Amino acid sequence: MYRVWSFLTNYSLLLIIGALIALVWANLDYDSYHHFVEFKIWDHAPIGHLHDGHRTLTLHYLVNDVLMAFFFAIAAKEVWEAVILKNGSLRGKKAATPLFATLGGMVGPISVYLGLALLLGSDTYNAVANGWAIPTATDIAFSYLVGRIVFGAGHPAVRFLLLLAIADDAAGLIILAVFYPSGELAPAWLLFSAGAAIAVYLLANWLPRRLDRGNQARPTSTWVRTRLHFLPYFIAACLSWYGFMRSGLHPALGLLPIVPTIPHADRAFGIFAEAEKYLTDLLNQIEHGLKGPVEIVLFFFGLLNAGVQFSSIGDATWLVLAGLLIGKPVGILIFGWIAAGPLRLGLPQGMRTVDLIVIGCVAAIGFTVSLFVASVAFAPGDVQDAAKMGALFSFAAAIVSIIAGILLRVQKQPG
Repeated sequence: MYRVWSFLTNYSLLLIIGALIALVWANLDYDSYHHFVEFKIWDHAPIGHLHDGHRTLTLHYLVNDVLMAFFFAIAAKEVWEAVILKNGSLRGKKAATPLFATLGGMVGPISVYLGLALLLGSDTYNAVANGWAIPTATDIAFSYLVGRIVFGAGHPAVRFLLLLAIADDAAGLIILAVFYPSGELAPAWLLFSAGAAIAVYLLANWLPRRLDRGNQARPTSTWVRTRLHFLPYFIAACLSWYGFMRSGLHPALGLLPIVPTIPHADRAFGIFAEAEKYLTDLLNQIEHGLKGPVEIVLFFFGLLNAGVQFSSIGDATWLVLAGLLIGKPVGILIFGWIAAGPLRLGLPQGMRTVDLIVIGCVAAIGFTVSLFVASVAFAPGDVQDAAKMGALFSFAAAIVSIIAGILLRVQKQPG
């Protein structure tokens, strides 16, 4: 239990505290909470929401559009290593069944969400249809935590769940970029972001290694690593973020092109692995350096996004919950069974087909990413608040997961 509490305090506690403060504040004094969220930091700023022809930097924009870029960069780092490294968890046959299950974990929630919305009538459907991606999200930190509680740290289902969650993150980043632009699209600005990524890779990564070719001492690479450290990549990240902001894509995704350019280790211990902090590659050093600041960012993300009144509960709330609590387990079970059975891709040794149901329940915890998608899918108002309430209520999936684990006789395996 100590390990679980340690993990919770390291990765999730500040986010939970921020969300709880927001919920209490919004229900006690919504006006003051709203004024806090929309507090103007800088009027006529070079970045921010467009308002009357000029940009205004608000506290909400600073957190959601600027600082959350570091959170998505860390998620992208895990996805990148899982795909690119020789022993990456999303490479080869071992990843096939989790990838199929991930597809089911997206198709299922979308089908349930939109199907039920259609049954509620065209007016409801038209009002909530743009939120179809909200229940596709899986909160990787909370899912990992609950998965360890239900299965035990040593159960193969925990690793299966992590593969699924990482793949879900990758798909979620694509969905955010393609289906939820933050403004009018100006794709030419993406060339600016791509140029920043290519330039920093060539100048700070490829060229030093090229100049050191045949020299065991590697003086140029050492000088760049020790003297410049992360600075070239920080400058490139700022330029890439600006390119995303001007392109109309959500700027919180602006650091994604820079992540693959950073020197990385030739192996990964897995997401949340303590051992990674001892690796000397720059990518892992940056990730672990960002851990503390990102936790503070997540506190403010919870504080600025979870403040919804209980009176805002509506159709979107139940649709999001149905998509997560029904669509996720059913979709993961069906697609996982097809992959393991008819397609003969198999399941990890020691894992049963029925465990897919429990994994689906655990993956139904949407929280962080679901909140984020709700904030970009709908304009501020009743529908957005109702959808956010559904994302918050997805914590119920933790209780459902524990009950499902008991009913389906999951045998815990300690790590």
